[in-house]
Amino acid sequence: MENPVIIEEQQPENIIEEGKAKIILDKNNIFYNPVQEFNRDLSIAIISQYNKELEQGKKYDSDLTILEALSATGLRSIRYAKEIPGISKIIANDISMKAVDTIKKNVIYNDVENIVIPNQDDATMVMYKRRKEKFDVIDLDPYGSPTIFLDAAVQSLKDNGLLMVTATDMAVLAGSSPETCYVKYGAVSMKFKACHEMALRILLQNIASHAARYGRVITPLLSISADFYIRVFVKIRTSLAACKQNTSNLGFVYQCTGCECFSIQPLGCMNSKNMHKFPRVPVVDKVCVFCKHNHRMGGPIWIGSLHDKVFINNIISNIENEEYKNLQKLNTIKRIQGILHVVKEELEVPLYYQVNRLMSIIKCHVPPMVLFRSALLNAGYKVSYSHACKTSVKTDAPNQVIWDIVRAWEKLNPVKREKFDVCSAGLAILNSEIITNISFKKHPDAIPFSIQKHLMRFQMNPSSHWGPGTKSTAMIKNEHILKKKMNQNKKKRKNDIINEKLNAEKKRNILEEGVSVEN
Repeated sequence: MENPVIIEEQQPENIIEEGKAKIILDKNNIFYNPVQEFNRDLSIAIISQYNKELEQGKKYDSDLTILEALSATGLRSIRYAKEIPGISKIIANDISMKAVDTIKKNVIYNDVENIVIPNQDDATMVMYKRRKEKFDVIDLDPYGSPTIFLDAAVQSLKDNGLLMVTATDMAVLAGSSPETCYVKYGAVSMKFKACHEMALRILLQNIASHAARYGRVITPLLSISADFYIRVFVKIRTSLAACKQNTSNLGFVYQCTGCECFSIQPLGCMNSKNMHKFPRVPVVDKVCVFCKHNHRMGGPIWIGSLHDKVFINNIISNIENEEYKNLQKLNTIKRIQGILHVVKEELEVPLYYQVNRLMSIIKCHVPPMVLFRSALLNAGYKVSYSHACKTSVKTDAPNQVIWDIVRAWEKLNPVKREKFDVCSAGLAILNSEIITNISFKKHPDAIPFSIQKHLMRFQMNPSSHWGPGTKSTAMIKNEHILKKKMNQNKKKRKNDIINEKLNAEKKRNILEEGVSVEN
């Protein structure tokens, strides 16, 4: 018989409250990041809506089975058990025995033993063993890249199951190491202003690739870039016919190395009979038509929808419903409402520009966002923000129109041509003719609903030294053992140690030769 778990009397500083859960933390061994509360709150809202739609109007009588593959403290699983109706079983798994001991204590402390089952095993093995029985929901929230878990995850989800994936290796996904990104995600990342959305699309491409091997396809419900990570929520179903349409949802990105404009090259497209056909290639000339610089290429990326707007609208309605407010305790609800409204407003076109970067290329001061958006709307095109950047411009307008607006603004606010090198991209842009009728008259739709209602659209940094923290390190309230602090002056400290060793070696050599150190 297994020894019972005994909860010893705890000091107040060892108790963390979040949502409707209270957890006991071992500061030395278990990782807890308070910045991730938004991640956990949003996940609760997503699963609640997913469960509601799964039951097609039935009220809280489903039997959802959930796997939290990398549970650490058990906090997320406990919150799911206490705040989401209709869950029959949650497996809170971790490979660390110390973590599992903590999960057991927390499960008993929160009185959810009938729902949450602590489990000690390798996450991939847990999923592979359940390929027949399968889960309704799988939550992958690793430290770093999630790709090593995806093959098992896409096999062990039920049809129309919900897969929730976090990636925190943003330096790799955002272009700092494109070769590493290809090794991990099967795509080349690019370092440019829309890198956070491209990171989302790289991850979705990777999940779609894993799913397609087993005749399964993904439907993104919500894809967000927040704080130091990206998080995607996708439904997965089996459909060999739909798998064949994957090429029309994938593409490469061509970006000019001079003016930084980009174009998307689809891998395939569908005709009117939903049959695959080859796309027109290439979508760009050998050199950029605007500034005559060369192109670079990244991808492949997911170029389909990032979000299900109907699903998102339903979540917004749910979290404002009094019944759900009583079930859940979402401390970050204002941020959730804000980001969901921005997402709902987003155009379903890949990637975005930043107005400040466009204007810096021609060395001109930045126009008010409302005027730039008005110019696009007045020209007959659509425009939106991206939730990933507060100065972003997502639009269905071609690059020619974007640069015509930039040129038209410079006509009103002239810059000195002598500032530019002869071969600079900015000078080439300014010397080109404006062919679009541009008006900066304020358009009535230039200010979106999320701004009019003063929603919390973009959060400020939650604290100093915030971020993903370090692997297997406790982060408890103000007693942070922080990655940034630990790495401060790391290179200098390393060099000091090397120099000390060299000086000591030099002194030993001098003494061995019989020469006085003082001389």
